[in-house]
Amino acid sequence: MGRVVCRMDARTFLGLESTHNNRRWHMPVHRRNTTSGGFLFGGCALGAAISAMEGTTNRPCVWATAQYLSYARPGEVLDIDVIIANEGNSITQARVVGHVGEREILTVNAALGERTFDHSGQFVDMPSLPHPDTLPQREHMNVLTGSFHDYLEERFAKGRTLDQLDGIANDGRTQMWARIPSVIDAVDAATLAILGDFVPMGVGQAFGIRGGGNSLDNTLRVVKLVPTNWILLDIQIHGVQSGFGHGEVHMWAEDGTLLAVASQSCIARMWRDEPLRSGTKKETT
Repeated sequence: MGRVVCRMDARTFLGLESTHNNRRWHMPVHRRNTTSGGFLFGGCALGAAISAMEGTTNRPCVWATAQYLSYARPGEVLDIDVIIANEGNSITQARVVGHVGEREILTVNAALGERTFDHSGQFVDMPSLPHPDTLPQREHMNVLTGSFHDYLEERFAKGRTLDQLDGIANDGRTQMWARIPSVIDAVDAATLAILGDFVPMGVGQAFGIRGGGNSLDNTLRVVKLVPTNWILLDIQIHGVQSGFGHGEVHMWAEDGTLLAVASQSCIARMWRDEPLRSGTKKETT
């Protein structure tokens, strides 16, 4: 699979553009930020919203949560309106409404800023795992050429290949190194939002089934940003019940720094090649 060789920041990768109004941004939906199902990847949508809020406020994201409401498809333009709810000396509370015309695609609430505090620390440790260069590339079912997965590298440290999906549940934990080779190593919150959208994949891995899901939400809590080439996604599914899955992702730099914690709920679904009820959609991740 070919990879894009030019280097760019996350905003350029997403195609996010400013307008004459510093609280209005827009993002043409390109194939590279869509899923194999042909609609805007949820992590890309949250990443664009975070980047827009950071661009408007000139403050870094601390926390952001998205609720996904509808789909945006290639050829459409996602308008991103930034609303400043409260602006203090060090913290801005903001929200985004992302829409295509009158159709609302997602809403995002966030806090942005930074403060001086005498204490800092990390109280969890990155698991000891093989380096991604020694691990095989993750396989995908029915990837749409030019979609987001064509721009992503994924290496399972703990995960099942397509042939190993045997229908037997495990401990709900999947560990995967990931990177977007065309995005520069100076990781930002938008990049982490893109890569944090993998709880649906973890649902299929947890049960050993050809399934995943559609994200209902995506929350990102940024801890510390450091340069890194690969990011370890330590995915833990907490539970699946009544057709919904819930879990979180610890996101680690190669040097063991905890970059962020992401969490999600999703609609659990089987893939297209498995028996489905009418009206269901393909997995998002």
